[in-house]
This record gives sequence, structure tokens and C-alpha cells, in this order.
Amino acid sequence: MTQAIIPPTTKTTSNQQQVYYKGQSSQKHDEDCGWLCLRPPGCGKFMSPAWVLFFLCWASGIQGMVVNGFVNVVISNIERRFSISSTESGTIASCYDIASVLLLIPVTYFGGQGVKPRYLGIGVLVLGLGSFVFTIPHFATDTYVVDGAYEDTCNGFTNSTCVVGQSLSSLSDFKYLFFLGQLLHGAGAAPLYTLGVTYLDENLPQRSSSFYVGIFYTFAILGPALGYLVGGELLNIYTDFRAIDTASLTIDKDNPRWVGAWWLGFLISGTMAFLTAIPLGGFPRSLPGSAKYRAERKNEVYHKEGSDESQKVGLKRGPKDILLSIKLLVTNPTFMFLNFAAASEGIILSGFSTFAPKFIEAQFSFSSGWAAQIMGFALLPAGGGGTLIGGFLVKKFNWKVRTIVKFCLCTTAFSMIPSFVFFTYCDNMAFSGVNIKYDAVNVDLSFLGGNLNSQCNDPCKCTNENYNPVCGNDGKMYFSPCYAGCEVGLGGDPKKYTNCSCIMNATTTVDKPYMAVSGKCESDCPWLPLFAPIFAVVMFLTFLTTMPALSATLRCVPENQRSFSLGIQWIIARCLGSIPGPILFGKMIDLTCLVWQNKCGEQGSCFFYDNQQLSYNLLALGMALKCLSTIFFFLSLKLYKPPPIEEIRISPDTTSESVSSNNGKTSTENLTDNGKPTEGGSGR
Repeated sequence: MTQAIIPPTTKTTSNQQQVYYKGQSSQKHDEDCGWLCLRPPGCGKFMSPAWVLFFLCWASGIQGMVVNGFVNVVISNIERRFSISSTESGTIASCYDIASVLLLIPVTYFGGQGVKPRYLGIGVLVLGLGSFVFTIPHFATDTYVVDGAYEDTCNGFTNSTCVVGQSLSSLSDFKYLFFLGQLLHGAGAAPLYTLGVTYLDENLPQRSSSFYVGIFYTFAILGPALGYLVGGELLNIYTDFRAIDTASLTIDKDNPRWVGAWWLGFLISGTMAFLTAIPLGGFPRSLPGSAKYRAERKNEVYHKEGSDESQKVGLKRGPKDILLSIKLLVTNPTFMFLNFAAASEGIILSGFSTFAPKFIEAQFSFSSGWAAQIMGFALLPAGGGGTLIGGFLVKKFNWKVRTIVKFCLCTTAFSMIPSFVFFTYCDNMAFSGVNIKYDAVNVDLSFLGGNLNSQCNDPCKCTNENYNPVCGNDGKMYFSPCYAGCEVGLGGDPKKYTNCSCIMNATTTVDKPYMAVSGKCESDCPWLPLFAPIFAVVMFLTFLTTMPALSATLRCVPENQRSFSLGIQWIIARCLGSIPGPILFGKMIDLTCLVWQNKCGEQGSCFFYDNQQLSYNLLALGMALKCLSTIFFFLSLKLYKPPPIEEIRISPDTTSESVSSNNGKTSTENLTDNGKPTEGGSGR
């Protein structure tokens, strides 16, 4: 027989009684929708988790489209238009994470104790404001003037673009507005993935929460894809198309001096953010029926022996309460090791998301645009599908914390097997002056120290500041038309060249009246059909654990600390994961560089990599991080302690609950969703 339900104990502190009765009296008020004193009578129709999810998906899609889409797409055009260095443009990108990290603790703490939708609405408004600030430099400057097109051919005089004593234009001062815009983007996004997730979680049944959050995160992944597609198309429009006749331009979008309409996407996204913030900020503190969902989550919180200090959190707001919250979270080993696992996986996701297109470009000699599209085709189904399926599995099978962490552990360990696809690599192309001599007949690839100069191009006075590779009819690649000794450009798309003194044994015909064509030589490497789908599997398995791990994080902490716990997790994941991830991957890639740009005597970007070493470096780094993630998931599982058995009975009015304890002999892992013991429990 099932043990009788014992009425709830009346031994509570006076403070707890005050909080309880205050919650009872204000419950109706907490479910009122509206903005400040405005309470529209018809807004109650929208008080459901589905509508909350709808507007949160719009918000996450806009945030992803702006921060991870538009900003990354237009950064090179901003450098060109406003004379900004790559270091400064890198700082622009970092300002987003800097603002988020600085604001996560106060936003999640005070937002977790306050009305979450109000913080979410204000955050999306600030996000939109950041987009508008980002466009100010365009409207505050004069029309962009192009003096002429740059032709990198053998013309007998230096092609260097360096000017002795040249100072930076005053245009570079606009970088501070870009800093401010990105800081506002980061500040606006701070509550989105913390308070937004917890607001969904506390207003949904436990088994449905992961699925809803999975949909929410899927839109956060689709947003950057839309940003890349739309942003790329907008760059085909001239930046000052409103002020001049574009038909009179002497350059096209393929010219290195072209600046597209980089600002237009930010105007669109800023307007969309403002329209989304208004309804999102009108939702109440809690939706109808949320009390029973909060009650059913109490049986999975990590249990610590001794007095329960978590009940003291929220009674008095202030620095001491924040420190108490941090203490309780830091001493929760399951929570902390889940955070470390999230940071390790964050390094992998941020690193590969940033540099996977570059890896494809280097390995298979593709253009950067086509390489990015290939990775988009691989990552979008993997990211969106993995996130959705991970949330669906938790919902479908109603997994508890222990089962969720076991799933993450097994999935992460298994993902190391397909990671060995990085053992495959493509041989480097024959690159004259880099891995093969200019006059070599037989292909014997070896590093020559990047000596691009030769007798055949010595009269051309070439410079290696601008990488403009051409493929000769002899099957070799050359750094530029100038280094190939090409004197005449024939035009066309792609552009063709002739009279090339360095291209040996190459003849021209009526059908082929040129000796070199702009772009890299096509690679005959056969590994792309193998690499792309297996790499997509690695990314799918990585994304597959994100929603279950997030669900476990929310369940292993007390309800009144869930928003704050997500803030702490985001700080750890960013400081140890997404911020250093691209830097670490970039360093491992730079170690394989064979040819560096030499800009005015200073080392610039890398033009050519050792493909074999590039693959091995990424394999070693990826395997090391996957091993760390596996260890962290194992430790979080090993140290997890569920609380003693508690039978939760939800009354029909969803506001009261009764608890009976069985002397802590049985774990709450044996309870079903309705609070009754399973057959394996000890409820006799």
C-alpha cells in the first residue's frame, strides 16, 4: 500500500510565513498582463506559454541575426570604410561578450526576484537601440568616394599601398560608436538566454520545458544563418545608393575597395527589436497554473546535508544575499561541473563556428563564400536538429537529472569517434615560391620559406600586401598576377591575364587566349563528401547535449536560484568557453601558417597553411576538449545527490502542496510526475 499523505508541517519561520501569505494574496495580481498602469482587457488571451515562446523566438532570432550574423558579415566593409584596423574590429566584436559578462550577475539576480518579462522587454529594447547606434557612423559621414580601381599586374613600378608618414583618418574615431553599439547589444541580450529560459521553465510542465527551450534555442541558431544570407545580399548594394547614381560607378562588388550597404541590416533589425519588445514586456510575473509546475520541480534539487540555506535566498535583497546565492551555487558540485562541461563544449562550438569555413577554404582551395555556404549547409541542420531533438528526448521520456547527465556523458564520449575525420587532409596545391620553385617541372612539394620573388618577376616590383591569387595554365598557383609576371588583364568574370613571364610551358589558343585566371586552382581532393557529413555528425552530437544539459542545470538548483544560476553558468561558459575559444583555435591555426601578409613592414594575416598540420592541430584540440567534457559530465553524475523522498500532492487549485518524508531512505528519482512512487520506490 502507498503511504498515507501527511499534511504539511506548520514549523516555519515567521519570514517564510510572511513570504507564503504574501504570495497567496498577490497571486492574482502576478497573473495580470500589461505595461505599468496600462492593463488592456484583451491581453489575457495571450497569457500562455505558446505566446511567450513565440515572442522569445522572435527576440532570439533577431539577436542571433544581428550579433552573430550582421556584425560578422560587415566587419571587413567597416574596416575599409572607416580606416579601422583588424585589432580594433576584433575589439568591436568582443564588446558584446564584455557587456554580457558584466551585467549577467545583476540582471539575473534582480530579474530572477522581479518580473522577468519586464526585464526581457527592456533588454530587447536596448538590443534594438544598439542596432540604431551602430548605423550612426553611416549617416554622420560624407559620401564614400572611390578614387580608382587597383590593378595588381606587372607594370614595372611598385604596387605598394603604404604611404610614409600617413596618419589615420578622423573616420577611425567612429569606432567608439561601434564599441557603444556592441556594448548595448551585449547588455540587451544579457536577460534573454537566462531570464527567458527560466520564465519558460517555471510556466511549463517539467517534461515539456526542454522541448520549448529547444525551440527557443533553435531560433537563436537560425538567426545567424539569416544574418549571413541577408547581410551578404545587402553588401551587393553600394553603401551610398541613395546619394549617387550607382550606374556611374567605376568599380563593382568584386573590387577590393567596394563598400556595401552594411548599415541597412541594422536598421531593419533595430525596428524588429522594438516591435518585439513591446508585447514581450507585457507578460505577467507568472502565467496561470504555474504554481503546480514549480512544486513538481522541488523533488530534483541537489541535496546538501545540513541546514537548507537556499530558503534564506530572496528574503532580503542585497550584497549579502548575492554572496549567499553564489556560495550555494559554487558548493553545488553537480551544477559546477555541468558549467565546466558547458565551457569546454563552448570552446568547440565557438571555435569551429568561427574557423570551420577557413579550414574548408584552406583544405579544398575553395573561395571563402563557397566555404561558408558548405559549413552553413552542414551546421544548420546539425545545430537546429540537435537542439530540437535533445529537448524532445527529455520531454518524450521524462528523464530525471541522473538520466539526463548519463545521456550527456555517453553522447559526448561517443562524439570522439567521428572526430577522427580530421585525420583526413588534402595535399597542398602547388604554390610557386612557397612549396615549389618557379621553374620546377616535377611537383615536389616542400616548404621554401615563402620566397615569392624570382628572376621572372623581379622587374615587376611586386608587393605581398594584397593577396590576389591566380591559377596558371601550368597548374601552379601564384600569389598575384604581378608575381606570375602577368602584364595584361583581359577582364571577364573571373578575370583573366596574359603575357605572364613566370608561367612556363603555357600556350594560348583562340578558345583559351589567356595564361592565368583569377582565383585559386581547383583542388582534386576527394575527401569533401566524407568530411562534410561526418563533421556535421560531430556538430549534431555536440548540439544534442545542449538542451538536456541545460535542463539538468535548471533542475539541480533551487527554484529561487534558477535565473541566477543561469547567469553564473553563462559567465563561466563565456569567460572559459566562447571568449577564449576562437582565440585558442586561431592560435592553433596560425601555428600552421606558411605565408604571412607583410603590410608596411608589419605581419598581417595568413595567406597559406600547411594542410596536414592544420588537420592534426584541430584534431588534437578537439579531442582534448571532448575528453574534458566527458570527465566533467562524469564528475557531475558521480557527485549528484538527490534530496530524500518527497511525495508532492498538488491540490486542484494548484496553490497548496503536501509533503511526506520517508526518513530519506528513498531518492526522489523514483517518483513519477504526479508525485506517486513508482514500483521501484519504497512507498510502503
